[in-house]
Amino acid sequence: MNKKILFSPVGGTDPISLNNCRDGSLLHICRVYKPDIVYMYMSAEIITNHEHDNRYIYCLDKLCNLLGHNMEYRIIEKRNLKNVQDYDYYYTDFRNTIKGVIDDMDESDTLILNVSSGTPAMKSGLIVLATLGEFNCKIVQVVTPERAMGEHSHMGYDVETLWELDEDNVEDFENRCIEVHCPTLSIIKSEELIKSQILSYDYSAAYSIAKTLPQEYTNDYIDFIKFAEARMQLDFSTADPLDRGNEASFFPVRSSNEKKYFEYALSLDIKLKRKEYVDFVRGITPIIVDLLELILKHTFRLDINTYCMTDKNKMRRWDRCKLDGTPVLEAIKKEFPNFDYKMISSVHLVAIIKNMFDDADVSRLAAEMRSVEENVRNIAAHDIVSITEEVIVKRTGFTPQMIMDKIHRAFAYSGIKVKKEYWNSYNDMNAEILKRMV
Repeated sequence: MNKKILFSPVGGTDPISLNNCRDGSLLHICRVYKPDIVYMYMSAEIITNHEHDNRYIYCLDKLCNLLGHNMEYRIIEKRNLKNVQDYDYYYTDFRNTIKGVIDDMDESDTLILNVSSGTPAMKSGLIVLATLGEFNCKIVQVVTPERAMGEHSHMGYDVETLWELDEDNVEDFENRCIEVHCPTLSIIKSEELIKSQILSYDYSAAYSIAKTLPQEYTNDYIDFIKFAEARMQLDFSTADPLDRGNEASFFPVRSSNEKKYFEYALSLDIKLKRKEYVDFVRGITPIIVDLLELILKHTFRLDINTYCMTDKNKMRRWDRCKLDGTPVLEAIKKEFPNFDYKMISSVHLVAIIKNMFDDADVSRLAAEMRSVEENVRNIAAHDIVSITEEVIVKRTGFTPQMIMDKIHRAFAYSGIKVKKEYWNSYNDMNAEILKRMV
């Protein structure tokens, strides 16, 4: 129960390096992790060393006495293993051998793999198994004291003297163990899928996948994906706290009221990029009405709230008492003689702009936006059809991108300060998320 089991190939610098009188990887991991069981995988050459002077068991016994901790040793002899650089051999043999080790463990035990001892082929074999997700284990690498490739020297090996000279036999020895967080193949595939979803602006799908991964792999980026999902859904109550935790805000327009309009327009832009034309055309009406109202207020200093009331359903309507006898009513009635004082509509706002103010560019833009709104709204509201770019062009005379460009232009008259680069805000956000996933 709760045992720590170390599986370790045995290499040329084990148990103590003759070149620097410091622990080899096998001994050092045992010093740091204090395993209960040590499996030592020995090739023909290593078995010869073992039978010559018992160096591995000798040093482990000395370490047990020093630590006051008992370890059980299990030697895996590979007497016929002489071609120690055969990469293919180790994948199969390690897989079968370690499976046998795991079969003797219970769920509370921890398996530790030493990926620093042995030949490059041995180390590679263990890493491949870990990457494929074959085993649930800790992968431990030991850094050489020189922080460089270790040199192997076997001549004149005196294990007793080397133990006495071992500089790691001190209470404040340097811990050179590093736990390697080697992502499994399934995690690698999942993260690649997350990246593709982010590049497709599908943050809900990306966040759903990220939540299934171990936390240590997603710590650097999962909150950013959660923010992106909330942002796309215009869920500012979720997005704002996450954004405030960032070093730099992803919201280019920060004022809460102005942000609402701009982020809505950005969400339309993303629907266009994703070719979600049904949602794109359905989303046009609210932003066009709001932009026309903002244009009246900012460019022409006319606040239509002055002429409105809110009914019991919290809907704004024209107020007859406030509107009668005003130039606003006169402008509306030039287009609609039988004006009925009901819901505020974009057609009323276009009539006010056209008939009250002498600005041909704004009047033309407002009329085109209104025409687009009316035609695409009818597509979505009354017809069960496949809405494609060709259908939109046929019904409105404009491509979806031209329609989006008109919305961009309208912001210039709205009083909301929108720089050209703000429209790339989602791509900038995506780049930051992807950078954190590297």
